Amino acid sequence: MMLSLFRKYGGGLFASPGIDMSMPLDSAPYVVIDTELTGLDFRKDSIVSVGALRMTGTRIELSRPFYEVVRPSTEMTSKSIVIHEITHSETEHKPGIEGIMEGFLRFCEGAMIVGHFISLDLRFLAKEMKRIGFGSLKNPAVDTCIIHEWMSQNRGDLSSRYFNGSESKDLFSLAKKFDVQVQGAHNALMDAYVTAQLFQRFIIMLIRLGVRTLRDLLRIGKP
Repeated sequence: MMLSLFRKYGGGLFASPGIDMSMPLDSAPYVVIDTELTGLDFRKDSIVSVGALRMTGTRIELSRPFYEVVRPSTEMTSKSIVIHEITHSETEHKPGIEGIMEGFLRFCEGAMIVGHFISLDLRFLAKEMKRIGFGSLKNPAVDTCIIHEWMSQNRGDLSSRYFNGSESKDLFSLAKKFDVQVQGAHNALMDAYVTAQLFQRFIIMLIRLGVRTLRDLLRIGKP
């Protein structure tokens, strides 16, 4: 599987062709992603699960999610297990990240990637892709936290209730602020769904603020 992808995309460099950066925000393709990790130390931790949802404009495509638990390449800690609730017994018979990477990359084809504090997810994905010979992820990406900060500074006539400078910027705090319901277990797919709903609201606000194309969005939201 890995070798076939390596051959198809040339040297393992996975490109995401066909992203027209002049596309309007409300009709463009997105993939909203989240990962769960053994810990936050880039040097010694690794991915435990990956969750992702496609969006077309503000429409979240719930009928075809991507969610995979993998066997991490490093040991899970009790602290991380408390956070993501994925246990050793759930991962020991799962494939390593190399077993799901092709499917994940295909899921992301042709779309801008969206996430909250996404630099962390992208860094771990890049580390794993390099380790297993998949090159690098070429999709443009934006961070909902950075987008929110931009809107806070350029909010125009948007309601000030959404942009209190002293508020916490973590995903669930912003979700509450923007009336996104948080339900179910804390896992990569659920967090991707919360992020997608947050981004859904942001798209409508961004258009009002003159951010109309993917190129505009990348300019203000690139991690």
